[in-house]
Amino acid sequence: MTAIRVKGFKIFKDRHGKMRCYHRKTLTPVDLVKAPLGSAEFFAVCAAISAKLAKEVEAKPGTLGMLIRKYRASPAFLDLAPRTRADYQRVFDYLKAIDDTALTRFDPPTVARIRDKAGSKGHRFGNYVRQVLSLLFAWGAERGFTSSNPAASVKGLKRPKSLADANRPWTDEERAAILGGATPELRAILALMAYTGLGPKDAVSLPRSAFRDGEIATRRTKTGEPVFWPAPALLRAELAAMPHHDAITLCASSTGRPWSQDGLQSSFQRLKHRLEDTQAIGTGLTLYGLRHTVAVILRETGADERTIADALGQKTIEMARHYAKGADLKPKMRGVVAQFDAEMNRRGTKSVKPHAEKRQTQSNGDGSR
Repeated sequence: MTAIRVKGFKIFKDRHGKMRCYHRKTLTPVDLVKAPLGSAEFFAVCAAISAKLAKEVEAKPGTLGMLIRKYRASPAFLDLAPRTRADYQRVFDYLKAIDDTALTRFDPPTVARIRDKAGSKGHRFGNYVRQVLSLLFAWGAERGFTSSNPAASVKGLKRPKSLADANRPWTDEERAAILGGATPELRAILALMAYTGLGPKDAVSLPRSAFRDGEIATRRTKTGEPVFWPAPALLRAELAAMPHHDAITLCASSTGRPWSQDGLQSSFQRLKHRLEDTQAIGTGLTLYGLRHTVAVILRETGADERTIADALGQKTIEMARHYAKGADLKPKMRGVVAQFDAEMNRRGTKSVKPHAEKRQTQSNGDGSR
């Protein structure tokens, strides 16, 4: 097959063997289903994206559009994780309507109005727009593009009291019900998240090589921050009992291939809805809620906020200093996880035996993709 190359675009095959294409600078994806690779439609879409970028480069000096273009071309933006760049780009796209606004017209009340309007799409988006504007103006002030950061003093929107908690922690009973009703493949990856605090994206992509001598050493996909977590006894038992597979990842679906995030989510949703119907669990469980669950349990066992941040790989200035020392985290985390392990056993999780035979005969919720 002839290799297809288009200047300014990255074309590659992902870990599942699926071809992908996106514009390098803006991370704009090309839908290869609607515009097959190498087709006339494909080249037309690429040309349209490139033309749009060329037009954007002509942003007027001294405007918000100019500041965004300068920032996007800087190491401060390009060195961010791909997911973070994509999140920022969504905000830049939202702000495109006011690209021509002079930087001198921005003051705290103006930023507050922008925040409030974005908040009509949800308070979290409104606050994220304010956050991105703040870092953008701070970056610009350091380089002389703006005289100050007008977003610095603007507060975030309060979370509406009527909203249910997002990604709420699971109860001990809910965790037992979910693990008890899951197929062997689904159970293994859910246990991985429940006993380590890894998010779905990190769990599905965790390679076998990251689990050695009963300990997990990896990095968060979103931030690149290191995570070291000695596997609790309950997790080691779950991993030992999971069906054999040859995937490069630690866990795999019933096909023997790495889980996809969509496949994991679909399998979890089927199981969750079935258990909600029988009232075995409450409503509102999410996969990311397992990460919150680990944090809650750690705090209940006496761990301080700094320790919890270390355990979950949360990026802060203090954490950066801690890792710069080199060797302090592993001894600390072995003690933390030993406490976590004891607490999980105390809560009766052992009563849920790994891979009961009746679950192996279940045909639904197996994560096939």
